Amino acid sequence: MLKTEQRNPKSTHIDKMSTAEMVELMAKENYVAVKAVEDASESIALAVDAIAESMKNRGRLFYVGAGTSGRLGVLDASECPPTFGVPYDLVNGIIAGGYDCLVKASEGGEDSYENGVLDIKDRLRAGDVVVGISAAGGAKYVLGALDTAKEMGCVTVGVTSNNDSPLAKSADITIFTDTGAEIITGSTRLKAGTAQKLVLNILSTAAMVKTGKVYENLMINLKPTNEKLRARVISIVCEIKGVDRERAAELLEASGWDIRSAVERSDI
Repeated sequence: MLKTEQRNPKSTHIDKMSTAEMVELMAKENYVAVKAVEDASESIALAVDAIAESMKNRGRLFYVGAGTSGRLGVLDASECPPTFGVPYDLVNGIIAGGYDCLVKASEGGEDSYENGVLDIKDRLRAGDVVVGISAAGGAKYVLGALDTAKEMGCVTVGVTSNNDSPLAKSADITIFTDTGAEIITGSTRLKAGTAQKLVLNILSTAAMVKTGKVYENLMINLKPTNEKLRARVISIVCEIKGVDRERAAELLEASGWDIRSAVERSDI
């Protein structure tokens, strides 16, 4: 039986627990997800290097998943442009069943290998990286997408919580997060989903750092699209240039609110 389908002995009688006991148990089990990601650091680093190398050569990153896995991929992809100032087509999220499935579950979407092929084949080019996300590791939709990516000369990465799964065996790089049995049997939106989110955070963020989208630990490409981000952009310039907020705002105004241009100005 798949690890993600096994019953967790710690939660066998969760329906009899007090609220406090239930919350404490779930909180403690979340540490398992964090440890699983730490244990997968070596394979995550391989994936980061592959993604960064692809981006340096004008390649792109695609996340593919169904259900929770697909939603997490779309989430991470959608947050890269505002955070790192990259084009919207650099990091892409594809979810089985289309974007309607972001808000309305359609669990049968993961069963179509053919749709996985169709949804990605016209979007890829050689040199891209495709990350397939499937906690159980058997989603046919994801396998169809990854097989297509391989045929087209892309690097494939599998993120799964079952090491003997078809996804783990087919991907060029396998990121195995050993989250084990869930608190609610088979509900992989819990620990497995938490581990997936952590992995995707690392993949995109580390790749952006390696491709020059971060200065020290500052979001040098951040776009001031709202009041909060405008204030953050000013703070970043203050930090780098050692000026007050008024002067930072002046430099940004003179540079079209581009942080890189503002910090490169010598007229302080």
